[in-house]
Amino acid sequence: MLTDFWTWIMDLGNSKTVALLIFFTTFVGIVIYVYSSRKRSERLESYRYMPLMDEDEADKRVKAAEAARAKGEK
Repeated sequence: MLTDFWTWIMDLGNSKTVALLIFFTTFVGIVIYVYSSRKRSERLESYRYMPLMDEDEADKRVKAAEAARAKGEK
């Protein structure tokens, strides 16, 4: 029985389907994890323009986000 399953997986057409299902469920899981918490979602959205900011402005935003997170945890 295990050998039949192994030969089924080793078939190129079937392995592509299994890989697609694994990667798709992993992707959906990551998206759900990232956007399920409102605080996490807002924090990640605040990082959106970070590559376009000057270093001083980016440092200020990171410090402000860390301070806000520290206040929320207390």
